[in-house]
Amino acid sequence: MDFSSLAIHLNEKTAVKYGIFINTLLDFVIVAFAIFLVIKQMNRLKRAPPPADPTTKECPKCCSTVAIKASRCPHCTSDLAA
Repeated sequence: MDFSSLAIHLNEKTAVKYGIFINTLLDFVIVAFAIFLVIKQMNRLKRAPPPADPTTKECPKCCSTVAIKASRCPHCTSDLAA
């Protein structure tokens, strides 16, 4: 549909052509929606990043969380080397 002929005539010589604005606005909305759909599909196709390596482990004696490099549990002082 073409709205470019729509206008408000103020007098014989001047007119406010709002139809051109409506056409431009509709064109913009259509293009923006199409780009939105394309970007949404591209984001869906991206692979999820691999899970990060664990940084903690559990103490077998007291079940508290300990840093992965620790050799002794700071809570119960049991040996974690094994």
